[in-house]
Amino acid sequence: MASQSDRKATVIDGKAIAQTIRSEIADEVRQLSQKYGKVPGLAVVIVGSRKDSQSYVAMKRKACAEVGIKSFDVNLPEEVPESELIGKVHELNANPDVHGILVQLPLPKHINEEKVLGEISLEKDVDGFHPLNIGKLAMKGRDPLFEPCTPKGCLELLSRSGVSIKGKNAVVVGRSNIVGLPVSLLLLKADATVSIVHSRTPDPERLVREADIVIAAAGQAMMIKGSWIKSGAAVIDVGTNAIDDPTKKSGYRLVGDVDFEEASKVAGWITPVPGGVGPMTVAMLLRNTLDGAKRVIEK
Repeated sequence: MASQSDRKATVIDGKAIAQTIRSEIADEVRQLSQKYGKVPGLAVVIVGSRKDSQSYVAMKRKACAEVGIKSFDVNLPEEVPESELIGKVHELNANPDVHGILVQLPLPKHINEEKVLGEISLEKDVDGFHPLNIGKLAMKGRDPLFEPCTPKGCLELLSRSGVSIKGKNAVVVGRSNIVGLPVSLLLLKADATVSIVHSRTPDPERLVREADIVIAAAGQAMMIKGSWIKSGAAVIDVGTNAIDDPTKKSGYRLVGDVDFEEASKVAGWITPVPGGVGPMTVAMLLRNTLDGAKRVIEK
């Protein structure tokens, strides 16, 4: 085990940075309330009773309460017809007190995710997954109304830790619609030279070793070894994987996609799991909801 003395990397405290952002948001919400008598509203729609989804949603609702954002709770049964879910989305689109709509994924198998997400009003797409928002993100000189929360959180962690992106080599490991793809587009917008490594990449290690910035979002426990990391690189670990650990009461512990112990001896900056990217995702959701509200209320 590495002792503190031979660890080189600055560990980026996502919890502390997210807390700072939340207090900035709370201040702005107070100002909106005092000046216009209105506060931002976020609707969180959950279908079914998946444990992980339930706990994410509880966390999002609690975070809203903390910063003064009003939360609208929509809980639907697992077997709800797709048409009824879309009807609910339309109701929220029409409600002027709702500035952001979030449909917790994954949805049950009988519901077409793409269809439902496409029905969310562009002005209220705080998750940033509407095809038009992603499309604008992909185009030079265009700005989406909202950037997806986790990717936005990754870049925020870099900028608030003093890591500059311009002109750097960035490697994104993973190409999901939720993280890998949009974070590559954001890095490109910030003038990085971007490579994307995925399951069909023949020699991922070679590419990762050239990276000044590594964003790991592959969903593979500790796949990125310390030997893959360039000395002084910034490593943002989006992975959350449960691995067996008999010493823990729960029987498991959470690890990222990066071998933290090894990588922290080489990297310049690194995020821990948990306590790195996770808290930022919720903070960015609040930020997007506030931005959506300001566009409407300050008009």
